[in-house]
Amino acid sequence: MRGNRVRWGMDRICRGVVKTAAAVALGASAFLIAFANGSAADNVEPELMFVQTGAEMSADSNTLRLVNAAPLTLWFSDRPFRIAGHIDMAMWFEEWTDSAGADNFSNDPPNATISIYEPGNPEPTLAVVEISEPVLDGNDLVYRYVLIEGTVPTTGKETVLFIDWIGVGGGVGAGYHGVGLGTRGAGVLPGRCPAGAINIC
Repeated sequence: MRGNRVRWGMDRICRGVVKTAAAVALGASAFLIAFANGSAADNVEPELMFVQTGAEMSADSNTLRLVNAAPLTLWFSDRPFRIAGHIDMAMWFEEWTDSAGADNFSNDPPNATISIYEPGNPEPTLAVVEISEPVLDGNDLVYRYVLIEGTVPTTGKETVLFIDWIGVGGGVGAGYHGVGLGTRGAGVLPGRCPAGAINIC
């Protein structure tokens, strides 16, 4: 995901937030409205990560299935400011279409870190993949994937997919911008914006 589409996506997300701004603190609303109009971020671009979860997972050599996937995709950023929220599945699928711009996810597939709990293993299994061609199959979210690093197990329990961290250093990967092993990641540091809410921390 490149810079122009990040800004376009944030503009669109923030416009959706403005529709429900009455439920948000006045200061946060004013900031987000300003961002949506471009006045608060003329020289900066947010660094977004998207988070999807499944009750279980299964995979073969090129297909990854989040079983009973959550209907909402969480997103957050802590640079250059801290914001977080969520979008529904229809809006997520828009990111893979021409309506998201020429640099949409279909044209520029995102990388992701997948974190999987396997029975008998106290630590999650991590792998870095490139995902593409999302499909809803009942309550399951299915991607085609290309393995970049690690090993994707054929089955697993609770699974989290951390998608497309954008920023200096780049990419999604264990030990740097990854999940649980580096200094960053969802829910690791105190004081982050709560998932599922729009906030300025």
